[in-house]
Amino acid sequence: MISPFNQQMVSEARVMVVGCGALGNEVVKHLALLEVGLLVLVDFDRVEQDNLSRSVWFTSDDAQAGRFKVEAMAERIRQLHPSMKVLPICGDVAYDVGLGLIRTMDVVIGCVDNRWARYCINRLCMRAGVPWVDGGIDGLEGTARVFVPGVNCYACNLGPEGLKDMARRQPCAGVIRRNVEAGKAPTTSIVASIIGAIEVQEALKLIQDSRSKFHVSSFKCQDEEFTSLCGKMFYYEGQHLTTKLVDFQAWDEDCPVHERWEPIQQTVLTAETTVSSALQQLQMELQAQEITICLTDDCFVDYVLRRDNDSRHEVMLPGRAVASFVEQDKELCGIPFSGLYQHEWREITASFPYQHLTLSALGVPRQAVLQVQTERGECFVELNDKYEK
Repeated sequence: MISPFNQQMVSEARVMVVGCGALGNEVVKHLALLEVGLLVLVDFDRVEQDNLSRSVWFTSDDAQAGRFKVEAMAERIRQLHPSMKVLPICGDVAYDVGLGLIRTMDVVIGCVDNRWARYCINRLCMRAGVPWVDGGIDGLEGTARVFVPGVNCYACNLGPEGLKDMARRQPCAGVIRRNVEAGKAPTTSIVASIIGAIEVQEALKLIQDSRSKFHVSSFKCQDEEFTSLCGKMFYYEGQHLTTKLVDFQAWDEDCPVHERWEPIQQTVLTAETTVSSALQQLQMELQAQEITICLTDDCFVDYVLRRDNDSRHEVMLPGRAVASFVEQDKELCGIPFSGLYQHEWREITASFPYQHLTLSALGVPRQAVLQVQTERGECFVELNDKYEK
């Protein structure tokens, strides 16, 4: 028994950690030692030599081999606790994690380094009705916050200026390299361990509180046993050893980001189902004739046009992959995006010309929840391709 937490509830808990850098390493360390029931790891980065001074799970062999962080971490966790269920997902939380998986979690813990990633975690958790804990570190400073659907929303706290600034995000790897070149460390394992511990402690409170799982509307930031960080921000400054709590709560009923996707119904479809089959199957399952699959968070790009000569270049990729495609194309490399016209699809119907493509080819991840429009109204349908643990 880990007082005051119920160990059985901890051992049955399903926790997702997004981000496996310095902060994520510390969060996962605590969760592994607590032996949570299922630990899902999400990150798309590979291990680099500079990571080793702040990462307890990685080795120099991992860095030399360029292993994905989630794979190296999952292997070490299984060595520590062979019976523990660990699911590594090498991908971007914005596009590669199905909402169907998110909604089975008790809590999501964010260990990311930019506003866009936080915004995406928040969007998924709000749709699924799952609370999440956010942490951030910089130098000798760190913060921790809690967001509970119906109580506190990250996007609502950003405000208009914050939403604009979100586009100017910078990957952690770039920040680290510049600091190393300048002879500085971007942060320390000490700050990561402090904020990581706070994040896990707040996550445990949410796990213990059944109201946060099943009755979000009655969630309170304080009860007889625990006080949650929901509605507050914990700030730590290590140089002069200062800590404080500040108000950090906003919930705008008109905010589209925290729209709850419900009810969600199951389907036999998977991410590898073709568009043609998916549309036909949805007609039967939803008892509707007019089916529109909405690509809510991205688009599908079939081609780009050069504005200077109207030459057409076939892409056939999700919108998020177009930038890399342009950089690698010999004829397009060096042309600014303002010099290109992108032809994209955000709605998939019977008129979509590429019926042979799979949903995965359009950018739909496994266990995704499809937003579907019919003549009878809007529906939410979860794909039937579960992740293997």
